[in-house]
Amino acid sequence: MKSELIVDVQSDEVSIAFTEDDRLQEINREKRGEDSFAVGNIYFGRVKKIMPALNAAFVDVGHEKEAFLHYLDLGSEFRTTAEYVKKALADRRKVPAVNRIQRQPEVGKEGHISDVLNVGDMILVQVTKEPINTKGPRLTGEISIAGRNMVLMPFADKVMVSTKIRREGERSRLKQLLQSIKPQGYGVIVRTLAEDKRVAELDTELSVLVERWENAVRTLQKPIEKPVEKTAKNKDSEVRLISEELGRTIGIIRDLFSPEFSAIHVNDEDMFNEIRQYVELIDAESVKKVKLYKANQPIFDKFDITRQMKTGLGRTVGFKNGGYLVIDKTEALFSIDVNSGSKKIFEDQEENAFQYNMLAADEIVHQLRLRDIGGIIIIDFIDMNTKEHNDKLYEKMRSLMERDRAKHNVLPLSKFGLMQITRQRVRPAVEVDVLEVCPTCLGKGKIQASVCFHEHIEEEIQRKLEEYQGRKARLRLHLHPYIYAYVTRGWFNSIAAKWKRKYGIKVCENQALGMLETRFEDSTGK
Repeated sequence: MKSELIVDVQSDEVSIAFTEDDRLQEINREKRGEDSFAVGNIYFGRVKKIMPALNAAFVDVGHEKEAFLHYLDLGSEFRTTAEYVKKALADRRKVPAVNRIQRQPEVGKEGHISDVLNVGDMILVQVTKEPINTKGPRLTGEISIAGRNMVLMPFADKVMVSTKIRREGERSRLKQLLQSIKPQGYGVIVRTLAEDKRVAELDTELSVLVERWENAVRTLQKPIEKPVEKTAKNKDSEVRLISEELGRTIGIIRDLFSPEFSAIHVNDEDMFNEIRQYVELIDAESVKKVKLYKANQPIFDKFDITRQMKTGLGRTVGFKNGGYLVIDKTEALFSIDVNSGSKKIFEDQEENAFQYNMLAADEIVHQLRLRDIGGIIIIDFIDMNTKEHNDKLYEKMRSLMERDRAKHNVLPLSKFGLMQITRQRVRPAVEVDVLEVCPTCLGKGKIQASVCFHEHIEEEIQRKLEEYQGRKARLRLHLHPYIYAYVTRGWFNSIAAKWKRKYGIKVCENQALGMLETRFEDSTGK
């Protein structure tokens, strides 16, 4: 199977597409230059409210909405962590040793949030779920530092091995190995990727994770030089980010990359160098698979990502033999309706319904992963009358979902033909508006005369050249593929060739644009 990552770096956003055999499997987007409150970020926050009825607290971590921390998410070593923070702030000259902190009583599973926290307390917390809709981030008091082969947990002092590593001999080897090399006072969760890894590789990564934790503590110890003006984004000058999770791109590579990966294509030199350095760290032989994309055509157009997003992320999604899904989102859940269309595979109605449902199962699992749909998902399959068919469909859904990295639970079909799936939701579902508002009429229904359109573009070119220092700017003009075909018709005498000779501007096609939309880029891609 050919697996590839395509990274599209724009001035305001980084988009990461993961494909298998050229089929889009996942799409992730990360804003640049903003507080993203990504999963894994560690904050020093202030308790703003205690909610006894919810047995939870609301914590200010700098987001416009206060973050939610439930009692059960405090973690058993919360008091020990708090004692460590107190000691680190009392003596800012050095990072306290984790193993020298006096152990505090564990936080039990039954108790009240008011017994542990008070309004105004400064606490160390980590984001477990990004802000979604009107809700702020979800937090935990159980701090962990994630790596490729393991997860480091300060104060846990135990080693656990992923249940997906099933060979008993390998489980014992990894447990004994990590017990012997981990520093005292730290706990480790061994991930599935660590299977059959050598001690040198695991020891190097463990040292990197410990260093990341100590760097976070050093950031916590740094005094605030000037009080920061309180704003909606920074309501408390003491509240701050002390450790940022790896960028979404590096995080995806950490979780997905394997030596069998075919290539990683990047259209930005800085990001290309960053990815190369990380891949060299985890698998030096695979560095050559990281490739810098330099062509004029947008990278997502080149690898057919734009088309797949437009056709695969709408409300209605087709699958084989004319069947289609209708996907709707509500405040509480996602609903997916399976329809067979007008075509029949079999004359027998029961067999026909079963075959369409089996085909739909493949597309449904693909859509859950592609859109990163989380929470409660209700699927209305075509009604089937035999228990055997219902059982086979349920087993197929369970089998297909095993490849999903998100935690999930699949329930058998109910007597009404409905299947319920719960899937871990840690960030908002991917939303792409596949319907385009006309950029010329802005939805009014009337546009300028099409015969004048190339003259309008030429006026735009002249304005841009005045703004960007004439021919020296080396601008590129992006056009819809239909308009691109029109202006390049005739090669030497084409409109595009005339613009090239007269203004020194290159013309390229871009599938993401509306029919009469234009976009200009300078030589740096901005």
